[in-house]
Amino acid sequence: MNNVFHKFFRNFYLRTNGFIPTWPLNQYIYPGDFFQIRNGEMIPLGNIYRTGIINRDDADFGYGIQLNPSSWDFYEGVTKPYSGRSSGHNPLEGDFQFSKQVLAFDAPGSFLFKGNNPESVKILNWNDLGPSLIIKLTQVFYSFREVYVVTECATTSDWTLAISSSERGELEIATDSENFGLVNIFGHSDAKTIQSKDIEYYHREGKRKPSFFKAKKLVIQNERLDQFVNQLIAEREFKNDWASQFFDYSFDYDPINYRTHISPNAQACLLDTLKANELNPNTALMYFRWEDANLDDVEKLFISYGN
Repeated sequence: MNNVFHKFFRNFYLRTNGFIPTWPLNQYIYPGDFFQIRNGEMIPLGNIYRTGIINRDDADFGYGIQLNPSSWDFYEGVTKPYSGRSSGHNPLEGDFQFSKQVLAFDAPGSFLFKGNNPESVKILNWNDLGPSLIIKLTQVFYSFREVYVVTECATTSDWTLAISSSERGELEIATDSENFGLVNIFGHSDAKTIQSKDIEYYHREGKRKPSFFKAKKLVIQNERLDQFVNQLIAEREFKNDWASQFFDYSFDYDPINYRTHISPNAQACLLDTLKANELNPNTALMYFRWEDANLDDVEKLFISYGN
C-alpha cells in the first residue's frame, strides 16, 4: 500500500475503537468474510455463511448498531488558514453569498476524515461459533494457519476523506448553503472543490457501503507457542556443538546461550514442525485460538516483499 495512507489507517483504528478501513478503500466487506493479508494486500477468500461453513440457522446478527459519531470525525496535520463568507454575482440570479474554507496539510499523509451517522452490523454469537470455526477452517474445509474472519462491518450515511501527498497540500472548498456560516463545510453534500494542490486522495462516498470492519485472527495458543519457542531455543543452543562434530571444518563460534523472539508473523511456520497427524480435528483447539485484529495487523497492510 502507498505509505501516504499510513497515518489515516492508524488513526482510524485508534479513533473508531478498532475498526479498520478496507484496502483498497471503499470496497465491500461483510460479517463472515474471511481473508488473508499478503504482501500488503487484503486477499478475500470467501464467507463462512455463503460457503456453508456456518449454517444459515446458526446466524445471529445485530443490525443498525449505533456508533459514536464523534469518533468518526478526525484529522491529523490539517489547519484552516481561511474560513469565512464571501459574495459573488450570477448574471441570471444576481448576487449570492457562499461559505469558503482553505484547508492546509503540513506533511505527506496528513489527512481529514469525516463520516456521518455511523452504524454497524455485527455477529452476535461469535463466542458460540469460534471454536467450531477453528476446526472447520484449519482441518475440515481448509487448512489455514493464518486467516482473518470479519465479525462486524460499519457504514456511514456518507464519508469524505482527503490525504495530502506533500507538506504543501491544500484544498479550497465552498458551499452556498445558508445555514453554515463559518462552521466546517468539509464533507457536506453541497460543498464544491474550488481548487486543490498536492492532494493524493480525495473522495466523498454518499452511500452506506460496508467499507470498515473489525475482525478476529487465528493465532497459536500461548501454551503451545511457549513450547515451540523453548524447543527452538534448546535446539539452537546445541546447534554449534553438533556442527563442529558433523562437518569436517573448523568453524569459529561463541558457545553462549541466547533467547529467541518469535514474531507473530512467524508463528504459523512453527506449526509446520509438527509431526504428521499431530494436528487434527480432535487437537485443533489445543493449538489455535481467536484474537482481535489490532494495530500489528494494520501495519501488515504497509509491508510488501519488494520494500
